[in-house]
Amino acid sequence: MSLRPWRDIYRRKCRQIMVGNVPVGGNAPITVQTMTNTLTSDVSGTIAQIRQAEEAGADIVRVSCPDEASTAALKQITRAAQVPIVADIHFHYKRALEAADAGAACLRINPGNIGSAERVREVVRAAKDNGCAIRIGVNGGSLEKHLLEKYGEPCPEALVESALEHARILEDNDFREFKISVKASDVFLAVAAYQGLADACEYPLHLGITEAGALRGGTVKSSIGIGALLWAGIGDTIRVSLSADPVEEIKVGFDILKSLGLRHRGVRIVSCPSCARQAFPVIKTVEILEERLAHISVPLSLSIIGCVVNGPGEARETDIGLTGGGNGNHMVYLSGVTDHKITDDTLVDHIVDLVEQKAAEIEAAERAGAHAAQ
Repeated sequence: MSLRPWRDIYRRKCRQIMVGNVPVGGNAPITVQTMTNTLTSDVSGTIAQIRQAEEAGADIVRVSCPDEASTAALKQITRAAQVPIVADIHFHYKRALEAADAGAACLRINPGNIGSAERVREVVRAAKDNGCAIRIGVNGGSLEKHLLEKYGEPCPEALVESALEHARILEDNDFREFKISVKASDVFLAVAAYQGLADACEYPLHLGITEAGALRGGTVKSSIGIGALLWAGIGDTIRVSLSADPVEEIKVGFDILKSLGLRHRGVRIVSCPSCARQAFPVIKTVEILEERLAHISVPLSLSIIGCVVNGPGEARETDIGLTGGGNGNHMVYLSGVTDHKITDDTLVDHIVDLVEQKAAEIEAAERAGAHAAQ
């Protein structure tokens, strides 16, 4: 039993599927996704953006395949990518067949929207033959006409019913390697739909607040919606949809997971908002440190507090801590214990060095442990 039960999150039990070599659902870590915004037919540009996403920590990357030129380019893209590629297909079933043959690890397609039962069977056969998963992607802005007529407007029940209708089509074709999303731009609608879907099926769920907005507003909306669901144990993979660089989506996704203690990547900085008590410029210091420590992927914590009111307490809970002191002398804490003092002129460089050293120690210990286990 946890010593801090108020921190426990009990994840919903569900099936596990594989998206390429990445497990989704079951007890697998919650994955972070993004989507390219280049023309997929621009092979070099798309690969460059995927590479940036990989460096930021993306587990899965989605690309849009609206035409034959896109699926023709997909073979080169999937070969170059180091993470599984999801092909985003809308209505044309032939694009799904082409994408599966081109190496896509997953097809984002709604089987009820691609036409006849034979077309669905062809897509399922292609997915099976190529080891593809499928994502059923229901969206509050594009619900089927019969559901809008039945419910009068997009509502949680309509989104869930749409998702289950598509799921039954795949089940009827003896295909169960799929995950489901029921996204909406309205936080309340999306959260309620996911809650209903979580109770109604055992498939892994892909979370997102669609069309969330620009970097700041979209981050807030996504954090509220995705965070509320994850806190309730719902969700197996996430995408933060922002009108921004795809790398920002990945950063926000990991920050959401880190905030809930569900997954850790990189440096988690605890910092004060600063006030008249600050003994050094906290805001600027944190801004510089975030930029200079962005390359660290090892999970560790750093506290940057401007004075002694909360500084020692926060430092006790982090791997490395800095508390502002008088006359330009500031205290550094290592593993929660006071260790040494530094001055203003060496502050940033010294903290960066300490973090890099700590990260290297953690990596070395992990490698030694892995070697001993072999």
